[in-house]
Amino acid sequence: MEEEYKIIKALIEENKNEEAIEKLDDIISKDDKQEMAYYLKGNIHRKKQDWANAINNYVKAIDLNPDSPAVQAKNMCIEVLDFFNTDLYNH
Repeated sequence: MEEEYKIIKALIEENKNEEAIEKLDDIISKDDKQEMAYYLKGNIHRKKQDWANAINNYVKAIDLNPDSPAVQAKNMCIEVLDFFNTDLYNH
């Protein structure tokens, strides 16, 4: 599995995000307890500024492993949203 994740991380670095997501979805379809797959999917969505999907994937990773790096990534997404959407709190 580690080798698959190395390949996926390389795809992400090369901005081949759709190919990476396909591979991650394949991993998840075989084993939905793969915290790293959700974390990496969250990273891809975060890069695309698809905040909802990023956070949803980070939450799945955190549910599987409360010590996941997804905790910090999710918090960063929320901070970005709070910064850019301050008007949400001013109604």
